[in-house]
Amino acid sequence: MRRWLVILSVLAVLVGTLSGCLLTKDSPEDTLRSFAEALQRGDVDAAAGLTDNPAAARTTIKSIFEGMGSTPKLSVTPDLVDDKKVTGTLDHQWQIRNGNTAYQTSVVLTETDSGWRVRWQPSVMHRQLRDGQSFSYSDDRAYRTPVLDTNARPLMTWQAVTLIDLERAQLASAGQLARALRPIEPSITTATIRKLFDGNKAPSQTVIRLRDSDLERVQRSIRSIAGITTTEQGALLSATKALHSPAMAGLEDIWRSAIDATAGWSIQIVDKEGAPTHLVDSAQPGETSPVRTSLDRDIQAQAQRAVDRERRPAMIVAITPSTGGIVAVAQNDAADRSGAVSLTGLYPPGSTFKTITTAAALASGGVQPTSQVPCPGRTTIEGRTIPNEDEFDLGTVPLPTAFSRSCNTSMGALANKLPADALTSMARRFGIGADYTVPGLTTVTGSVPNADTPALRVENGIGQGTVTVSPFGLALAEASLARGETVTPTLIEGRGTTGDTEPRPIPDDVVRALRSMMRDTVTRGTAAALQDIPGLGGKTGTAEYGDNKNPHGWFAGIVGDLAFATLVVGGGSSAPAVQVSGEFLRPLSN
Repeated sequence: MRRWLVILSVLAVLVGTLSGCLLTKDSPEDTLRSFAEALQRGDVDAAAGLTDNPAAARTTIKSIFEGMGSTPKLSVTPDLVDDKKVTGTLDHQWQIRNGNTAYQTSVVLTETDSGWRVRWQPSVMHRQLRDGQSFSYSDDRAYRTPVLDTNARPLMTWQAVTLIDLERAQLASAGQLARALRPIEPSITTATIRKLFDGNKAPSQTVIRLRDSDLERVQRSIRSIAGITTTEQGALLSATKALHSPAMAGLEDIWRSAIDATAGWSIQIVDKEGAPTHLVDSAQPGETSPVRTSLDRDIQAQAQRAVDRERRPAMIVAITPSTGGIVAVAQNDAADRSGAVSLTGLYPPGSTFKTITTAAALASGGVQPTSQVPCPGRTTIEGRTIPNEDEFDLGTVPLPTAFSRSCNTSMGALANKLPADALTSMARRFGIGADYTVPGLTTVTGSVPNADTPALRVENGIGQGTVTVSPFGLALAEASLARGETVTPTLIEGRGTTGDTEPRPIPDDVVRALRSMMRDTVTRGTAAALQDIPGLGGKTGTAEYGDNKNPHGWFAGIVGDLAFATLVVGGGSSAPAVQVSGEFLRPLSN
């Protein structure tokens, strides 16, 4: 796709002394200037109409503009005047993405019954141009420039692909084509192929783009299908078919901007068959550095394997706390049907939000890590009845026990004692509620509105009410806790993230207390199924929504320099998220 800079406005420079005929209304000066201005604004008919052979001029000028994808900037210099003929010079300047090319042509104007006209010949547009010839512009980009992961391994590379197109006139072949493609892409059906033709009149549609390895598997099956055409081209693809992520969806735009910035180019005169006959000008491409990302192929692959084992929509987001680099974003097929929900989907966080509630309570000074708090099976606070899961009753216990066992009744009581904006303010320290512009990504962290009523403070304190987070936002919160301050997320090396929140520290004593409580959650609390993973700390969550028949299940945690959040939509409890997290972490810990 050609992308052109805006062509500058007309610049006309007149040189020389002209006779009085040039000062009249239909003077050769007027004609030459009008011809140049028409070319410059891309008005083919107007420019051709100012020549003595409009039909021939129109054909040539139109083909040049189409071949260049742009119009030239022109200046005019009349040279010699006599009674019947004026000669002049046109200075052509074509402004190209990474430079420009300039040359001059000579123009002859003759007086006709219709007034002064440009004597048409192709050399008006370039001195080497002949009848039947045109211009052809081509970019010279460094397509082999790779996109790399954090360890400089290929993440995306330029590869050969084959487009499989189906003609509208042979739409009856849709079922046969869908069956042939089923071994490599079962999501393509007769209905999805037919839908490609709805609402348009295109004579054909591309059904699929195949890597060479996939083409080999189906080539024999599709060869005999009526209405099928194949086209070979290059494309930027993931290094392996199994490597895919919502975090990779925007990398091609970043890659294209990189190779565009250093692109070379050439302008050729070509004959009717498109064969080059003369090089007008060219520029060699500059050196293009690989696009480097924070993604880690190994961690991404393991996250993908973990979510793929879950039949319900499942996702994992992982971030490196020390750098803010996003190392993995994985969704299974069930989640993919709803879009990039790992990055932008908003869900109630349930008990994972108790990390924020506990942080706010500790920071307020109203409670200490050694404080004893009641954990009844059910309690009523400001008219709102709060039960624990299955109404378990621990009596009065230390705060770390209430946290690790996920006591709703304890946390609701703590939240009720906080100011209306306490959870909002603390959540932003953890990155939740902040708005970031991450080059290459669209993200949403979550929303934690002020709780203006006691009942809402209680609801929000246990991750229900008006609180929502994305898996990305919760992973960012875990990364901020691990680092002890708000983490700014990044994806592309050298392209900084901007946001509406400046990094703010989380008090050291709060960090120490929470990390200890999260470790307790794994060693003897609600995430004890993960106690075999060295150094892991985390928080489980079960989040009610709708009719609460199938609440969401969460697990978020920190292990070493890795923070993550796992969500199983409609998981029923936190157990599926804990299981997916274990399948993600165990191979990495080994």
